[in-house]
Amino acid sequence: MTGRKDRHKNLKTSEEAITEVLDFVITLGVMLLALAIIGVAGYPMLEHMQERGHIENVEQSFSVLKPNMNKVVYGKAPSQSVELKMYGGMIRVTGDSSINVTMQVWNESSSSIENIFTTRSLRSIENEFEDTSIAYENTGAWAKYSQGNAIAISEPDISYDQNMLLIPMVPISGSEGISGSGLVRVIFEGGQLSVERIENVSQVSITVKSSYYTGWKRFLNESIAMEITSVDAANDTFTASRNYNPNIDVIIPIAPITATIE
Repeated sequence: MTGRKDRHKNLKTSEEAITEVLDFVITLGVMLLALAIIGVAGYPMLEHMQERGHIENVEQSFSVLKPNMNKVVYGKAPSQSVELKMYGGMIRVTGDSSINVTMQVWNESSSSIENIFTTRSLRSIENEFEDTSIAYENTGAWAKYSQGNAIAISEPDISYDQNMLLIPMVPISGSEGISGSGLVRVIFEGGQLSVERIENVSQVSITVKSSYYTGWKRFLNESIAMEITSVDAANDTFTASRNYNPNIDVIIPIAPITATIE
C-alpha cells in the first residue's frame, strides 16, 4: 500500500517537473521570438527615426542659413559665415537652376506694349543626405524628398504688395564640396548688387528651371497668386504668369554671391 502511494507521488512530481520544463521552454521561445521581431522590425524603425531626426536638423540649419545669406544678398553685410552639421552625404554648390522674367510693359512713347526680359543662372548650396536634398536657392530654403516632391521649408523673398512685385535673383558661384560627418563652415561673400526697376507692367511671366521646381511652382501659385501656364517635368521647368490691372512696378535686385565651404 505504501509502495503504491510512493509511485503516485513520484509520478505527480515527474509531471510537475515536466510542466515546469515546458513552461520554461515556452517562455524562452517567446523571448527569443520577441528578440527576433525587435531585431528584424525594431532596428530598422530605430534607424529610420534617427535618419528622420538628422534630416530635421539639416532643415533647421538651412532655415538659419537663409536669413544670414540674405543679409549679403541685400547688401546688409559684406559677408557671412554659418556652421552646418553634416551627418554623412555631401554639401556643395551645385545645379543648373535658372530664372527668367518676362514682362509686358506699356511704352508711352510708342503707345504700344513691348516685352522686357531678365534672365539669370542661379545654382544652389545643397546638402544631400540619404534620399533627401536640402538647399538654399534664390533667397529660399528647399527640401526634396525620396518621392521626388519638393517643398519650401523657408519661402523665398519674392513678394507682391501695393502694386509692386519684388523678384530677387541670386546667382551663386563656387564649386567646392565636402562629404562626410561633422561641422562644416559655409562662407558667403557678396558681389556687386544691382537693381532693375520696370514700370507700367501689365503682365509678368516667371520661368524657373530647378531641381526644386515643384516647390517653386506651389509657392508662386499659392503665395503670389500666379497661374501655372506650362510644366516640363522632364527638364524640371515650369512657367507661371499673372496679369495686373492697374499696371504695377517690378523690382529685380540682382545679387551675385560666392560661396566657400570649408
